[in-house]
Parts: sequence; structure tokens; C-alpha cells
Amino acid sequence: MRLNEFLNIKYPIIQGGMANIATGEFAAAVSNAGGLGLIASGGFDAERIREEIKICRLKTDKPFGVNLMLMNPDVDNIAKMLVEEKVDVITTGAGSPEKYVDAWKEVGTKVIPVVSSVALAKRMERMGVDAVIAEGGESGGHVGEMTTMALVPMVVDAVEIPVIAAGGIADGRQMVAAMALGAIGVQVGTCLLVAEECPIHENYKLAVIKAKDNGTVVTGRSSGAPVRVIKNNMAREYLKLEGQNVPREELEQLTLGSLRKAVIDGDAKMGSLMAGQVCGLIKEIKPVAKILEELYEGAKEELSKLYQASI
Repeated sequence: MRLNEFLNIKYPIIQGGMANIATGEFAAAVSNAGGLGLIASGGFDAERIREEIKICRLKTDKPFGVNLMLMNPDVDNIAKMLVEEKVDVITTGAGSPEKYVDAWKEVGTKVIPVVSSVALAKRMERMGVDAVIAEGGESGGHVGEMTTMALVPMVVDAVEIPVIAAGGIADGRQMVAAMALGAIGVQVGTCLLVAEECPIHENYKLAVIKAKDNGTVVTGRSSGAPVRVIKNNMAREYLKLEGQNVPREELEQLTLGSLRKAVIDGDAKMGSLMAGQVCGLIKEIKPVAKILEELYEGAKEELSKLYQASI
């Protein structure tokens, strides 16, 4: 079974739950284009997320989901609200959804946690989740250590539930590779940052387009909270202070409000421009429907080439 059959969508593609970016309106645009749009919970409370769900339902009749970061201070209320709203899919990160899974599944919601290790994938399977998203450290934002190429087949071999690949996927070649590793579909984020419908500042989009193969760095490893961002003044200063063993509190002052600076203000120098390593492949701003179509059709074309080739 492919992801599109599993979720009743056109393409086997999920949009990543990008904090402060993945609004109800953007999730609807992705769902209307054939993927599964996700509303990011970020730092929002339950009622704000409920409003985003309402907006999404006004703008699409297609399946969509919510990404719940379990470190959210209002997580218990959000989890309860998601039962009331009976959303199609819930993806989770930054914690264990164990105490919420049964209630979500009772109302027909598919639960798909993001995992960065085999051990975590096995734990999620024991909880009765429907699938897992194995995300490699090439991805933007909060990252693990394992690469997608290594992580996905290990997770596929370790669990019986479906596995979705994430991290470093932005064109058809990478999508075919993910399927070859055993994934039923992919989750993408960085390539959607340059969608016309994506509600980030144009300066952020241009920074993604200008980034080269070595255009990202990981900050926060010393504090146990690694985040992949595009290199800019803020990232370089952070790494410099990190190398000097500056206290975590001082580092947090440097990044305070930095995501908003990037997303809303378009501050490409001191904002947190979260993006994956794959940004080096991204060259232009396009409608989200075009991005998803090219990703899927590109995968079909690459697969056709492989059938004609011999090893």
C-alpha cells in the first residue's frame, strides 16, 4: 500500500508540520494540490489551533492533519481538542503521545509520530500508532543524528507498521530512493518553503533559493537541542558562542523570537531560517500544486529509467 491509498489523497506526499509556517490556509492549499496538508501547533494554544482547523475546513474538503509538538505547554488541552475536532491525521514530535493515542484512534484519527531512531519507532508501534515518519538529520528545524539513507531501511526492518521517509527529499530521484528503502511515501518541508502559497516572507524564500550544498548548519548540539538552519549572521554567532561554552540561557537570548524574525519580518541576517540540506536543489518559487506534481511525476520518470537500466 502506498501513502496516497493509506490516507486517501492524490500523491504519496505529506507536508511537514513547520512551526509558525504551516497555517490552516497553507495546509488547505497543500491538500487541495494532492498532498496531505498539516497544521503546525508550534507555540499555539488549543483554541488557536482549533481556529486554524476551522480555516482549513473552509478552504478544502480533502483530508488534512495537525502536527502536535508534545513539548507545547498546552498539550493536554490540544490533545483533547483534537479528539473533539476528529481530524484525519495527527503527527507528533518532541515527546511520547502514548497517553493520547487511544482517544485519538477511537474517533478515527490516524496517528503518525515522527521518529529519529529504531528504538523510538518500536516504542511507537507498541503504542498502537498507525505509521511512523522516519526523519533523517538532513531535514530542517529540530534534527536527529542519523541520515535518512541509514535510518529508513533500519526502521522498515524493525517494525510491521508503514514507514514514511523524511529529510533530504525535494525531487523525484530522492522520492524514488525513499521508496526503494521501503517507505510507503514521503514527508517534505524545505521544498514547500518556496511555494507561492507558503506564508513566509519573500526574503526567507530567496534565502532558500540562494543556499548552496553547504548552506546549512546545525546549532544547539551542545545543549541537546540541535536545529538545522541556513547559515547567516545569527547562526554563525550562535556557533561561535557555543564553541566558547557560553551558558544555554545566553544562547537562548540570541535565538529569542528568531523564527518570527525570519517568517514575519524577513530578517535574513538574524532570523532563524530553518531549512534542510536539500535547499541546494531548490531554484525557484512555484505554486504548491506545481511542486507536488513535479515531485511525483519526477519520481515516475526516474522509476521508468531504472526499469530500463541494468545493474
